[in-house]
Amino acid sequence: MADNDELSSKGHLLALGRAGRAAAQGLAAAPTLGVEEEFLLLDPVSGQVVPAAPELLSRLDGASWAKGELMRFQVEAVTDICTSLGQLRAELATHRRAVAALAEPLGCLLVAAGTAPEGTSGLAHLTPSVRYLELARRSPSLLNGSGTCGCHVHVGVASRELGVQVLNRLRPWLPTLLALSSNSPLTGGGESGWASWRHRMQARWPTARPPPVCPSAAAYDAVVAGLIHRRAALDRPNVKFLARLSPRYPTVEVRVADVCLDLDDAVLLAGLVRALVTTAIQEADDGVPVRAVPAGRLQAAVLAAARHGLDGPGLDPWSGARAAQRGLLERLLSHVEDTLARSGDDQEVATLVGRLDQRGPGAVRQRAVRASGASGGELAAALAGETLAGCADPSGSSSRAPRVVRRPQRWESVWLPADVGFR
Repeated sequence: MADNDELSSKGHLLALGRAGRAAAQGLAAAPTLGVEEEFLLLDPVSGQVVPAAPELLSRLDGASWAKGELMRFQVEAVTDICTSLGQLRAELATHRRAVAALAEPLGCLLVAAGTAPEGTSGLAHLTPSVRYLELARRSPSLLNGSGTCGCHVHVGVASRELGVQVLNRLRPWLPTLLALSSNSPLTGGGESGWASWRHRMQARWPTARPPPVCPSAAAYDAVVAGLIHRRAALDRPNVKFLARLSPRYPTVEVRVADVCLDLDDAVLLAGLVRALVTTAIQEADDGVPVRAVPAGRLQAAVLAAARHGLDGPGLDPWSGARAAQRGLLERLLSHVEDTLARSGDDQEVATLVGRLDQRGPGAVRQRAVRASGASGGELAAALAGETLAGCADPSGSSSRAPRVVRRPQRWESVWLPADVGFR
């Protein structure tokens, strides 16, 4: 698309906001959503990983929103079920602020980066749970270099059958979601050559690929069962599709993204995922056929997004032609513009896309700090500052762990047996 024919992302959404605001009156509310964010704990002097998660979690006194992860230098924060982007923003900010405050007296910084810039130490920091130890026994080479951090967005859907139809329609947009969230260009103290090295590491797992097109929930379940039977995955939670039916909750879970460096990018990602799911639901209800995208071509588009990020070349998953990643983002925004107007999220998303246009995703900002000659500790401190950008407590009170809120009943019903973990 020629430059003079291309609307800026921000201008495009502002225009749809003016046109579509009135149409939003009286329409059904957007689906509920929730977000899981994974974080690193880094040393403020060396920038090396710090295996302090068990101690940090013990100081949270069993708060259900904070969890351990594969490695002891990782912490995961899980929002409650949210109905608006404003509520989601507040929860994400509260969690980031609370965990960062607890990390400080333990001698580490909370950092939202897809990979540890100074690298990791293999399996030395593995969390010794039964499940993780079994993964290490089965796949020690795959766990070496693990400990990457993603952002998983859950959007509520009415049934598993509908969830499969949503996944079929989400597949072509996964590369763009990865490009705009790319936030892991550094590893081992240097440049990886990838905007999302996290994706490159995750892609070693045999199931870390876009979900297959399935005609029904039964067909989807058969694919998952087959992967487990062939030992390509340990269990249902270990099936690492880039988007999937949640193994436990009635949601579509989009897992393709790196953890976002700052709060604005995390809210933008979640808002776009919800808009894509909502649009897919409408298409399914209207009987709009799924456009065919070959698995190999889609995988190539995902790899291009991981390699080059938002400012580089990409691959149009429908035609196979080369395309600018920014142009593909513009196409995504056009695809969901009516949905964003109906939900009232159009102005918020327009503002956030404008900021992304100006600053670039986390990968761009990480590289800029490294290029300035920053040491490992200085880089960690800069990224820790970005992680907390926009997270100030509006009440002005001191940081503390948020209260535990019981999840609304509509997400407590499960599609699968309750012993299946939420991963």
